[in-house]
Amino acid sequence: MNEEILTPVLDWLDVAGVAIFALTGALVAAKEKQTLVTLTFFALITGVGGGTIRDLLIGAPVFWMVDPWVSATCLGIALFAWFTPTRWWEGRFLSIADGMGLAAYAVLGTAKALQYGVPPVPAALMGVITGCVGGIIRDVLAGRPSILMRPELYVTAAALSSSLTVVGALVGLEDWYVWIGAALAGFGLRLAAILFNLALPSYDERVASKD
Repeated sequence: MNEEILTPVLDWLDVAGVAIFALTGALVAAKEKQTLVTLTFFALITGVGGGTIRDLLIGAPVFWMVDPWVSATCLGIALFAWFTPTRWWEGRFLSIADGMGLAAYAVLGTAKALQYGVPPVPAALMGVITGCVGGIIRDVLAGRPSILMRPELYVTAAALSSSLTVVGALVGLEDWYVWIGAALAGFGLRLAAILFNLALPSYDERVASKD
């Protein structure tokens, strides 16, 4: 796809990913019965956290500093969460929404890194960082156990989306097909982990100490 077309497409998809992550951040603050200011802060930091780290590392302009729609989206999402009852978001909705943002952002982060000339393996890692860091910051600030400290498949789902994006680019497949397939694969893995409690094996001191 032509670079002049690819760049605005990724920018708009970035805003869509921000909206999903911002909602998860605002809802965490809402469930803790925080103020509108706190909801807005959580929406912003969750929405832009991963993308900010990505842009700083790949030498790109920090996306939410040059795109006025990003901050406006986070504010709008915070207001939306403020005026809706938390019972609307009970159950697994928060985890599923987070999984959607995770997969989409992993693809977008990888695609943007590749566009800026980052080699394949670091580009895939940029996708993982883009997808995971916002949620990690959210959980740490909220005093919740970070997803990184649990064995369930989370980073693995982001890594799957990122890896498929890189592989698709290397073999020269059409960008849209690669992005959609990679996002669906990562989200499918994350959804399966949520529904069926799929997890990687944890380190076992007893096994490691065997001769």
